[in-house]
Amino acid sequence: MTTNVRAAVSQILRNKDDAGDEEEEPKKKSREDWRKAKELEEARKAGTAPAAVDETGKDINPHIPQYISSAPWYYGTSGPTLKHQRPQADREGQFTKLDTYYNKGVDTTKLATKYRKGACENCGAMTHKKKDCLERPRKIGAKFTNAAIAPDEFNQPNLNLSYDGKRDRWNGYDPEQHKAIIEEYQKVEEAKRELRAKKLEQDPTATEGDDKEEEDEDKYVDEVDMPGTKVDSKQRITVRNLRIREDTAKYLRNLDPNSAYYDPKTRSMRDNPNPGAVESEYAGENFVRFTGDTRAHGEAQMFAWEAHSRGLDVHLLAEPTKLQLLQRQYDERKRQLKTQIKESVLEKYGGAEHLQMPPRELLLAQSEVFTRYNRDGTLVQGPEKQLAKSKYEEDVLINNHTTVWGSYWRDGQWGYKCCHSFIKMSYCVGEAGKSVVLDVPEEKKEVKEKKEKEKSDKSSSESSSSSSSSSDSETDTRSRTEKTSKKKKNKKKAKKKKRKEQKKEKKTEDKLKKALEDEERQQKRAEHLLSVDERKRPYNSMYEVKAPTEEEMEAYMIKRRREEDPMSQFM
Repeated sequence: MTTNVRAAVSQILRNKDDAGDEEEEPKKKSREDWRKAKELEEARKAGTAPAAVDETGKDINPHIPQYISSAPWYYGTSGPTLKHQRPQADREGQFTKLDTYYNKGVDTTKLATKYRKGACENCGAMTHKKKDCLERPRKIGAKFTNAAIAPDEFNQPNLNLSYDGKRDRWNGYDPEQHKAIIEEYQKVEEAKRELRAKKLEQDPTATEGDDKEEEDEDKYVDEVDMPGTKVDSKQRITVRNLRIREDTAKYLRNLDPNSAYYDPKTRSMRDNPNPGAVESEYAGENFVRFTGDTRAHGEAQMFAWEAHSRGLDVHLLAEPTKLQLLQRQYDERKRQLKTQIKESVLEKYGGAEHLQMPPRELLLAQSEVFTRYNRDGTLVQGPEKQLAKSKYEEDVLINNHTTVWGSYWRDGQWGYKCCHSFIKMSYCVGEAGKSVVLDVPEEKKEVKEKKEKEKSDKSSSESSSSSSSSSDSETDTRSRTEKTSKKKKNKKKAKKKKRKEQKKEKKTEDKLKKALEDEERQQKRAEHLLSVDERKRPYNSMYEVKAPTEEEMEAYMIKRRREEDPMSQFM
C-alpha cells in the first residue's frame, strides 16, 4: 500500500510564501525513492516491516489498494489515513437515542387546584383548548367551578428516529410495567396456598401432590396449541417436520462425533447411532428402509425388469399376481436345476459325506465370535438373535395337549400334532386319537381302488371282443386305402398353400394402393398448408402419432421426390 500525500495548489503556495525564498521548490521523487517506497510496501505486506499508522494511532492494513488508501487532494491530509473512507460526522443524521420516546399518559406530578388563565375551559388543562378537549363536556366548566381540574398532558418531544428505531417493537417500553404482572401472579399463588391450607385443615388425609398435578395440567392450557398445528380463526394449517417435545432428538442418541452422521438440513440419520446395543429404540433410517416387505418389493421389481428385457410382457403394478406366480415358478426351477447339478456332480465324483459334516466352529470347538455369560449360564453378550416379540400369547398348551393348535396339517385342515385331532379346544387322547384318525382314510382309499379296477376290467373286455372279429377282414383293405388317401391329402395341402399365398399377395397389393393414395393426399394437403398464411393454418393437435407400416414406408419411398435425379424437374 503506497500513500501519496497530495496537497492542494493553494496550500503549496501558502507554504511557499511562509517559508520565503530561502527554501527551494519541492523536488520530484527520484527512481531510488520510488524503489525504496516499493520495497517498504512489499515488506509491510510480508509482515517484516511495521504497518503505517493513521492520525488516531490505528494501524492501516497494507493490503488495502492504493485507490482506497490515498485521500483526494482537496481533503487536506498530512499523512497516511483512512478517515476519508469512514462516514463523515457533518453528513451523518442526528437521531434520537433509544431511551427517549413519546411520553404516555398525563403528568401527575403537577396538580393544579385553581383555574389558570389560557387553560381549557372544560377540564382546566393547560396543554389544549376547549375545542380540542377529549373529556366529556361538563355542565359547568372548570373555569367557573375550579373543581376537578385535569392534569396537564406531557409536551411530546420532536423525535428523529432512524430506520431501526421506527421499527423497534420495544421502543418506549418501561421495564417497571412488568412488576405489576409479577405482583399479580404472586397474589394468585398466595391465594392458592391459603386454599390448600384450608383443604388440609378440613381433610388431613389429602396430599399436596394431587393438587400439584391438577395445577400443572391446567397451568398452560390456554397458551399452548395442539402440537403440529397452527391455529387460526379461518383455517388450520399443519406445520411440517414438527417433533414432539418428549421425543429424543436423533443427534442426541450418541454424542460421539465419529458415530452415525446426522444431516441437519433433511433431519435424517441413516446409520445406526448405537450399533453395539442389543436393543435400541432407534436403529437408523436405513433399518426401516431395508426391513419388512421392502426387500421383497425390490426383488420383484428387479425380476419384472429382467423378464421384460427378455421378452415377457409383465409389469409389477399392472399385474402383481401374475408376476408373483412367475417369480415363484422361476425360483422353483432354479432350485431344481441347482439340486440336479449338485446331484450329478456328486454321482460322478462322489464326496457326499463331506457335505454332512458339522460346521467348522464346532470341529475345533472354538470361534472368533466373542461371547460372555453370567454365573447362571445366561448369555450377556454374543451372536444370539433376539426373537421377534408378538402381542399374542405363544406356546400356551390347554386340555392335556403337548402341542399347540396349528402344529398339524392334513387334507386342508389344521389340528393338534400330539393326537391328530382337527377339533379346536378338544381334549387330548394321545396315541389312541392318531390310530382312530388314520383308520378312516384307509377305508376310503380301498373303496376308490375297487371302483377303478372295475372300470378298467370292463373297458378291456369290450376292446378284446371287437378286435378279434374285425382283424381278418380289415387287413386287405387297409393297404389299398392308405395309398390313395395319402395322395389326396398331399394334393389338398398344395391347393391350400397356393390359395393362402394368392390371398396374401392380394392383401399386400390392396394395402400398397391405399398407402399410395394416402401419401398423395398428404402431399397435396402439405402443399396447400404451405401456400396458406400462417395465421390461418389449422391446429394439428388431433394427429395420431404411431410408427409407420411397411406399406406406408414403401409408398413414401415411391412418391418421394429425389433432388439428385436430373429428370425430377420434368415430373
